[in-house]
Amino acid sequence: MEFTRPQAIYLQIGDFICDHILRRRWRDGDRIPSIRELAVDVQVNPNTVTRTYAYLQDQGIIFNRRGIGYFVADGAYRQARELKRRSFVERDLPQLFKTMDLLGLELSDLEAHYHTRMRSEQE
Repeated sequence: MEFTRPQAIYLQIGDFICDHILRRRWRDGDRIPSIRELAVDVQVNPNTVTRTYAYLQDQGIIFNRRGIGYFVADGAYRQARELKRRSFVERDLPQLFKTMDLLGLELSDLEAHYHTRMRSEQE
């Protein structure tokens, strides 16, 4: 995992976990990597992963079974989707609109690109 965005690393790891849930790689009740396992996998300090897990617990996306590990919470798909939507609207859309203004792009320009992308994914 590469950390390139101007966003806290623990939030980027949270996005990574949410992406796994939204892609249905991890489903309700599935065990997720331990703090140490994930810290080694993404090459960060375990304290960073601890912060990520605390954040995701607060969001109702994961839960801890003391002594057993962390698991995907019931309804995590819906919670992760809502969290990512809020983040997109609050963080990504303002930057997108700024770039569109600078380049003189209209929503119709984006729509054309979106439809082209969707067609290529269906092939």
